Amino acid sequence: MADQSHVVWTEIPVTDMQKAMEFYNRVFGWALKLDESGPDPMAVFPDGGAGVGGHLYPGAPGKGAGPTIHLGVPDGLEAATERAQAAGARVLHGPIGIPPGRFTYIEDPDGNSIGLFEPKAV
Repeated sequence: MADQSHVVWTEIPVTDMQKAMEFYNRVFGWALKLDESGPDPMAVFPDGGAGVGGHLYPGAPGKGAGPTIHLGVPDGLEAATERAQAAGARVLHGPIGIPPGRFTYIEDPDGNSIGLFEPKAV
């Protein structure tokens, strides 16, 4: 058990699993697959051993009122933002520079608040 509370998992609710999987695959270069082995279907994010995992699941999206998850982009922030827009996202604000990198806020097609994050080059 960890000495302090910390994030261990994240979930993004979606109204249409297939469409959501296509969106996230297109934006992040993933190959999400539907897993129906548990009590609810889900599509698990690859973590690449570099961070906290998560998944998509059938649920009621926050429509911009829920928490925001920030996901690292596989290439430049501009390219990821363009892919997100082409896949149906709405850009809300950004890019915004912060000490560890920069990010852009988008809304996915279900209205979930998502941060596209690009770490600062080392």
